[in-house]
Formats: sequence, structure tokens, C-alpha cells
Amino acid sequence: MGRAAPIGETPIRVGTGTSCALQLTDERVSREHLEIEATEGGFVARDLGSSNGTLFEGSLVSEVTVNPGATFKIGRSFLRVQPRPEPLELPPSQSRRFGELVAESLAMREVFAVLQRAAASDVTVLLEGETGTGKELAARAIHDESERRNRPFVAIDCAALPTGLVESALFGHVRGAFTGASDSRDGAFVRADGGTIFLDELTSIELDVASRLLRVLEQGEVRPVGSDRERKVDVRVVAAGHDLQQRVAEGKFRPDLFYRLSVVHVELPPLRARREDIPPIVAELLRRRGIEAGELRGPNLDRLMAHGWPGNVRELRNVVERAVALSPGATCFADLRVAVVDQPAGEPLAVRADLPFSEAKQAVVDEFERRYLADLFARHDGNISAAARAADVDRKHLRTLLKRHGII
Repeated sequence: MGRAAPIGETPIRVGTGTSCALQLTDERVSREHLEIEATEGGFVARDLGSSNGTLFEGSLVSEVTVNPGATFKIGRSFLRVQPRPEPLELPPSQSRRFGELVAESLAMREVFAVLQRAAASDVTVLLEGETGTGKELAARAIHDESERRNRPFVAIDCAALPTGLVESALFGHVRGAFTGASDSRDGAFVRADGGTIFLDELTSIELDVASRLLRVLEQGEVRPVGSDRERKVDVRVVAAGHDLQQRVAEGKFRPDLFYRLSVVHVELPPLRARREDIPPIVAELLRRRGIEAGELRGPNLDRLMAHGWPGNVRELRNVVERAVALSPGATCFADLRVAVVDQPAGEPLAVRADLPFSEAKQAVVDEFERRYLADLFARHDGNISAAARAADVDRKHLRTLLKRHGII
């Protein structure tokens, strides 16, 4: 992860061989797997007779001309053709708050700096991050800090919409458009006219719906289901998802929609990667319940700081709410009965049926990753190279995962 090779005047080769300009360690990649050449019409990628083939947008290709932003999958690895990165020199925000989001960490104050500037314009924003990291709070703060603040903010959880009714929910329908459509109804885009629409869990929508959504974004016009007339809308879009670039490479998400949405692309870090934010978040949650936190220290804080937080800020909020409910008469943080339960390694993964499907699935995946990596790391006495060989993953990728889950 992070390796790159410049595409110059001569073709470059990608593979596991030492002669390749971009050398990979993926055993499913051939010694000379792929060749990429810059031309006037774009970038020509040629599969060099590899054993496992080259995937572009979900299809096997032998030769294809692509534009910057194209993503390929070879073996288990993903490759993207992109301009050489230019550093974005934005100083971290001096504010410890953005809307209802509060933070002390440098990572989140860098996020705040980007979101504050994005809010002042009308650009489309794509928020990525694990479930529970506060994507909807960030979207609402963008709206509240924008010139559209006095217009509607409409949030749509795409994963919670019944199959077959997604288009109606987003674009509306006319009477008789389908069975049960006894009256015409405005969709989310029309209800948000003049304001902001937040599309959460965007990865759950079907490809045909994504095509219509792209048209709305490009032309600013909505056609209700069953109608032959377009309706003009003025809507600012904030979208949220998880691992969208990987889904693009696998052909599960439209690349043109991804690039249209990611004008400003922001990744919200998980709570375990910014534990210094736990005290200010707890203080804010208690303040909203009329409790002055006082000095946050002692065993209660130790329990919170030691937890892995697979459910991120949402899980922390639930822990605080439970502590308040079980501590009647508490006047400060020290008075609370804080209980954080870590699931034993042998206990089955908990499935949360009270969450939307995609969030419940992601929570299980995150918990599986955390448990697997913790056990793997312990079995190999902290030797990342040995652990990577045993897990059959690239060492750099394993190190990234270990950092993501707060193990190193």
C-alpha cells in the first residue's frame, strides 16, 4: 500500500518480478502482469498474459485505454492511475468544535479545517469512515455552516430503503406509477430543494439507481417515477459510504458517480486512532444531559481509554447514556457507574439487528478484523513480518490494519 511508479515516456510494467517498475508482493500477481503506457488519448493498459488476469470495472481486459482515476485489480491488489499528488497545505483548525462534533486530536482538527472550507462553498462532499464515526453529524454541520442553513436538510439512509422503492424515495413518484402508489409524492431531492441532501450508506444502492442519481447531480433535474417530465432542483449533496474506491475497482460502484461525488473527499478516523478525543466527547455528552463533567480522570476514564471502540463514537455515546441511567443523582463524571464490556475472544460475534443492514454488517467485519489481528499479533510476539507471512497478506498492509485497530 502506498507504492507508486511514475508513468513517463516509456511503458512501465507491474508484477512481482525485480525488473518491474512497480514490484508487488502479491503471490496471485504474475512476474510481469501488466504494462501501462501514456498516449495522447489516455493511458493504455495491456495484460501481459498473466495467470489470473486483469480486472477493470469488474471485467477481465486484455487491453484498454483509460483516463486518470481508473482503478485496476490484479490478484488481490488494487492499482489506480492518478496524477502525482500535490500536498494540500491546510493548517489544522484552531477550533475544537465543528457543529456537534468535538475533538482535541490533530487528526480531527485537520478534518475540521477541510470541512469548514467546504461548508463555505457549494461543492459536493464525500465522507468516508467506519460506522459510528459521526458522518451524519459532519454532514449536518456542513449544512449549518453554509449559506443554505435556513433551507431544508434531508438525510436519507439508503441502506434502510426497501428494495424497489429507492428511486421513489429519492426522486418521488406520480399516482399510479406502481402498485400501491395511490397518490403522487415528492422525493428527497425535491424536499431538499434549496438546501442539502445527505445520502448515507450510498454503497447499498443498485447500479441502475446510481445511473439516475448521476444524472440528477450532473443536470440538477429530477424525474419522478412514472412521470415524463423533469423537475429542476437546487440541492447541495453530501454523501457517505465506506471503501468506495475498492467497490469501484470491483465493479460494484459506478466510477463516474464516485468521482462526481468526491469533489471534496474526507476520511473520518475511527475513535481508537484518536483516543485523546474521548475526554472532550464525554464532557460534551454529559453537558447535553445537564451534568458538569468535572475533572475527567480515575478508573472511569481508564476503562474508556483502554477499550477498542469497534462501534466508535456511537458506542461511546451508548456507554455514557447507560452510565447516566444507572447512576441516578450523579453530579459529575466520577459519580457515574461506567461499564465497558469487551467481548471475550471465544464469544460469538454479536449481530446488531437494531441497526441498518450495512451498519450491522460493517460492525461485525470490524470486530472480526480486530479480534483476528490481535490474536495474530500476539501469536507472533509482535513480529509483523512473521505475522504477515502467516496471514498471507502484504507486510505494509498488515501494518496499516494493525494501526487502524489500535493494536500498534
